[in-house]
Order: sequence, then C-alpha cells, then structure tokens
Amino acid sequence: MKKAELRRQFRQLRKSLPTEEIDIRSRQIAQRFFEQQCTIGNSTIHLFLPILRQHEIDTWPIIDQLWRNFPDVRVAISVTDSETYRLSHYQLTPDTVLAQNRWGIPEPIGQSSIPIQTSTLDLVLVPLLIFDQQGHRVGYGGGFYDRFLADCRPDCLKIGLSLFEPIDKITDVEPTDVPLDVCITPQHTYRFSKE
Repeated sequence: MKKAELRRQFRQLRKSLPTEEIDIRSRQIAQRFFEQQCTIGNSTIHLFLPILRQHEIDTWPIIDQLWRNFPDVRVAISVTDSETYRLSHYQLTPDTVLAQNRWGIPEPIGQSSIPIQTSTLDLVLVPLLIFDQQGHRVGYGGGFYDRFLADCRPDCLKIGLSLFEPIDKITDVEPTDVPLDVCITPQHTYRFSKE
C-alpha cells in the first residue's frame, strides 16, 4: 500500500483505540524496550513526547524509568522549526518547562534548555503510524524525522515504536526515507537487516 492510504487508515485505527488501551500498549512497549536494551548506560537517548490528541504512544514511562534507573543517560527531545522543516534538540530533565506547539507537541521553553548536538545521539526512538517488514515507516508526512535521522551518526540506533504490528510492504518508499534498525510493538521486537 502507498503511504497516503496507510496514513489515513492507521490514523483512523489509532484514534479508535480507547485511551486505556493506548496506556496498556505504551507500557508493554516500554517494558519490551528495557528488556531489549542492555547497553543504555552512559548514552544520549532521543525520544519524542506524545501528541495526546493524535493518540500517540505514551513515552513518559520510558523517560521516567531512564531518569530513575539510569543517571548516566542524557534524555533529548526536539523543537520543531516549521519554516526549515528541521528539528533542534535539547536535554530533557525533570525540571524542563514544556509547552505545546501548534501541532500539540510538547517542547522545552525558556533559556535553561541545554542544546544537544545530533552527532552525540546514540539512540533515537522514532514516532510512526505504521511500519513494514523491511523497516520502512509511515509518519505524518512532513519529513522532519527523515531529515533528522539522515543527520545522525551511522552507528546511532534508530528504534521505531508502534502500537500496531507491521504491514507487509510500503510500496512508495523514497530514497530519502531512512529505515529503522529495530521496531518495538506491544507484542514483538523486529530487527531489520541493512543488506
């Protein structure tokens, strides 16, 4: 299927999920993430903060556990520049003040936010609507994450988080689409070959 149809279909499917079900699946994904990641310590991990009105996966259980159990980890989040279609990155701490941007994305505000360079990121948790068996993903269509992931180091691990299991194939993958290394669903962890 093509991205536009998948985007429409899985936005609808996600919106049909009750909040309680999203909470359950989000916690299952968080548990699976920590079961799979043996080398979290002393790294910089980039996460997305959930857009509640879009029924996105709640990443706060992952963030809270990182803060609680991994003091050497730096947690990074993004600020969206709608003019350049680029993301800039800042450290997220329990003291970070957040405000929603026009898309409902929580972002850090104020001068106290510490910038994080893309080159320092070791792992990126990637938002998506759906993914396929080859590790390609469908997002919201703005290309923000593909540009961001293309700027990451080659050894930066790109892990998608999905409420749903994969489809067989996205038929209109572009050369600029950056594939995932791993995708975690509530029930499975998928690893993708780079060959």
